[in-house]
Amino acid sequence: MSYAAAAALQEAVFQKLSGDSSLAALVGNAVYDTLPVGNLPTTYVTLGPEDVRDRSDKSGGGAWHRFTISVITESGGFYVAKQVAGTINDALVGADLNLTRGRLAGLHFFRARAKREGTGNLRRIDLTFRARVDDTA
Repeated sequence: MSYAAAAALQEAVFQKLSGDSSLAALVGNAVYDTLPVGNLPTTYVTLGPEDVRDRSDKSGGGAWHRFTISVITESGGFYVAKQVAGTINDALVGADLNLTRGRLAGLHFFRARAKREGTGNLRRIDLTFRARVDDTA
């Protein structure tokens, strides 16, 4: 197994989302790896948990990365959250991300879950993606 390319994948995903003009039109620069201190915007995106499984073969190390990106909004209903989630999906699925370590063999949507948070004033969509990374180091 190779977990060595995990940081490179996270960095590439963060850069892709941070630089996406369609996403910026919806959330501005509110794409976070770590939530900032203080007040948060009414709608933001955060990188979340990851689960990794070995997919090494005779050609070298590799892994399946299943990672979550969350959309959180104070907007009533799920419409705004779904717009943002769809934009994230469009930006990532099939994207040709350049990793500082390893090679992205594929990036696919896996699932999504929409729910209310807390007292019901927040809406949250957790998007899960699956990426196959070959460790080429």
